[in-house]
Amino acid sequence: MIDGYAMPPVIPAPSAPAPNPRPHSLAEDGYAIILGCAFIAMGLLLLKQANLVTGGMAGIALLLSYLIPYQPATLFILINIPFFLFAGRAMGMSFGLKTLFTNVAIMAMGMMMPSALTLAKVNPLFAALFGGSIIGFGILAIARHGAGVGGVGVVALILQKSRGWNAGRTQMASDVVILLASLPVLSAERFGLSVLSAAAINAVLIVNHRPGRYIGY
Repeated sequence: MIDGYAMPPVIPAPSAPAPNPRPHSLAEDGYAIILGCAFIAMGLLLLKQANLVTGGMAGIALLLSYLIPYQPATLFILINIPFFLFAGRAMGMSFGLKTLFTNVAIMAMGMMMPSALTLAKVNPLFAALFGGSIIGFGILAIARHGAGVGGVGVVALILQKSRGWNAGRTQMASDVVILLASLPVLSAERFGLSVLSAAAINAVLIVNHRPGRYIGY
């Protein structure tokens, strides 16, 4: 109060906008994508060894590998071929090319992994939790650097960018359909563990891949 008059409230000056984050270099993108592909290839190996399925295109590839004599990593790129052009048109040519590179790298690593690492025994619960989690972190690293693993993952990223839908929740909805399709192939125990592996993947994405955090740079 000054001379009986109330002082007007002090309005703080608006803070300066946060500077735009510095884009990753091509070398940084390549390094992170390669690591992400290695995580996914390792996760597929663990799940395959434990006779499990999971969600997303990885789950479709694993499910098909129990029906036809092909490695999951090979099937992974084959079933993703229709999505490459779609990814390029919807998310840009850079995203499409990186996604193609990602799938080729996953196939190559998946084909080399059995000769580089021999697993005599894998606890199915460990395979579900650890295998699913490292696949999730592989997808996260790849998405963080402007690429996708194809298929459902690409659609989930497009919906997150265009409509703000959480990529993990979108992926989880599709995983339900994929896992239900595996019921005639898996035992009840293996089906339950496969559901757990899909939940492990999506938990990583739901917690870490939120709208506005990893899109646009």
